[in-house]
Amino acid sequence: MSQLNNMSVKTQLRTDKWAMTLSFVCALHCLLVPSFFILTSGFFAISIDNEIIHYSILLFAVPISCYALISGYKNHNTLKFLISGFGGLFMLVFAVMFSGILYGEFGEKSITLLGSILVIYSHYKNYQTCKSIDCSCHEE
Repeated sequence: MSQLNNMSVKTQLRTDKWAMTLSFVCALHCLLVPSFFILTSGFFAISIDNEIIHYSILLFAVPISCYALISGYKNHNTLKFLISGFGGLFMLVFAVMFSGILYGEFGEKSITLLGSILVIYSHYKNYQTCKSIDCSCHEE
């Protein structure tokens, strides 16, 4: 049983890192892709459907983040990072599902960036909490 628990807590390290990375990619996508398309519009005749990218990022980010946040809560009993992380995920999903209908493009980007920041913050604090109590779940 302890070997299974040890494997589960080591998985938390990877999922925290992946979740932070995916949230960062989401924020970069939101900030940089429109500028990239404007700058290269004369060179590219084909554009990638933006919604496919949004759904693809969410397809990976939501389950990985949920797993890492829930594992962190089970390992450290720190509810505030679970709540802020799920709040950030909700904002990301909300921004994609309502893609500008309610608040326009600026609102969509603002909600996406705030959600990404909340998710990154929650996973980072989850990692820091683990390090501060010196548990073995984040040893590589």
